[in-house]
Amino acid sequence: MVDLIQNAYVDSVSKEKVIEDAIPGLLKNLDPHTTYIPAGDMKEVTEEMRGNFGGIGVQFSIHNDTVHVVDVISGGPSYKLGIQAGDRIVMVNDSGIAGIKIKNEDVLRLLRGEKGTKVKVGIKRIGIREVIRYNITRGDIPIISVDVNYMINDQTGYIKVSRFGEKTYAEFMEAMEKLDRQGAGKLIIDLRSNPGGYLMAVINMVNEFLDEGELILYTEGHSQPRKTYKATSKGKWLNKKVFVLIDEYSASASEIFAGAVQDNDRGIIIGRRSFGKGLVQEQIPFHDGSALRLTVARYYTPSGRSIQKPYKEGTDEYYHDIMKRAVHGELVIADSIQFADSLKYETKSGRIVYGGGGIMPDYFVPIDTSGYSDYYSRITGKALVYNFALDYSDKNRQELKKLKTAADIEDYLEKQQILDRFVDYAVNQGVKKDPKGLTISGKIIKTQIMAYIARNMLGEEGFFPIIRKIDDTLLKTIEISASEEQIKKLLAVTK
Repeated sequence: MVDLIQNAYVDSVSKEKVIEDAIPGLLKNLDPHTTYIPAGDMKEVTEEMRGNFGGIGVQFSIHNDTVHVVDVISGGPSYKLGIQAGDRIVMVNDSGIAGIKIKNEDVLRLLRGEKGTKVKVGIKRIGIREVIRYNITRGDIPIISVDVNYMINDQTGYIKVSRFGEKTYAEFMEAMEKLDRQGAGKLIIDLRSNPGGYLMAVINMVNEFLDEGELILYTEGHSQPRKTYKATSKGKWLNKKVFVLIDEYSASASEIFAGAVQDNDRGIIIGRRSFGKGLVQEQIPFHDGSALRLTVARYYTPSGRSIQKPYKEGTDEYYHDIMKRAVHGELVIADSIQFADSLKYETKSGRIVYGGGGIMPDYFVPIDTSGYSDYYSRITGKALVYNFALDYSDKNRQELKKLKTAADIEDYLEKQQILDRFVDYAVNQGVKKDPKGLTISGKIIKTQIMAYIARNMLGEEGFFPIIRKIDDTLLKTIEISASEEQIKKLLAVTK
């Protein structure tokens, strides 16, 4: 067929392009996670899994049509040359990039590249009239998967894991060692919005919380014999009380972690029903550099449940499932979720759990919409909170740099009446004052402003300790973790 098209079609066509364009159509009726990866996309996919890429080592944001350096990665190429947070990148390789409506992907394309290659960058810095020119040699820039770890209180440590890559286990263990030294007897592992990733990373992580021989998961497919993964030794963190946070965007490896903890009665799962991806993909490379990511098996949690949600109605309906959950009230009312008795399973102690569509938490926390108002919608639609925080950080950087912790920044901004300043800023951006809306949404807005400014100055260690004040799921978890009675009740057998 392809030869016939190439030889007889009215116009000249590429045989390779015809095949590449046809492959997605061939695969779409299999399942939503079997995909073809063109050769041109393989580098980005590989970088994400391996946990690094070649670049100059800055985090940036495009604001007022200008590329702002938000943070400089410690030890990276830009850091070594003295590029600073607050700098504007106005030129790359002698071409101006300010005021031309440049997009994020264009900036990434210009700044990323093979380790050892060079890129010329022109910087504008507040207080210096001339453009500062740097000739930067790109280096390996890590993609961090453990976003933050810190002590919430004297007994409780918090770790946010955003993905599972090749280096996640090492990052996680380093974070755990730090929290252990600080006295964390309880641990909150935040897997919300974590899409999954590298299977061995999550297996190694779960292994540290289980006793030797306890089941982590098993996989099985039509052409794949059953493969069982068990804890290989007494976990290093068996003495920690574990609380795992999930939501509707926690998928794949996140669900493996939550399922293993839940089915082994090892900890408490808190949040909302997870995404429901229980399919295992194998990546098969082709000679042209492309690859097929083919679903070869399903994975099953220790109780024997498959948490894969249905996909027979097609890929579009599959990914619209989250919206359907919102429409019929699942994100705010736990009782709206109905499971068939045929999907009922038991944990090690005999607690009832269900398969067939994600991990259902032991304690449900609904989405909190009580602080939403029309005013909040208007400022959010224009991204005013983020832009104001960037502007304020930029104009007050010298003063803010003197503050060393999130609490210091929060106290300082409180004295500066930061919410009033924001309201005036919003007026200048076309959003009128709305006292009623501010009464409803003021706490959310002020907390977000402070958190974003703290992130601009201190990174994630500034952001998370502040934003948690409006994080209902985390606040409820802290409350549960402090009550032995609630812990026992949630882990009790109720059948």
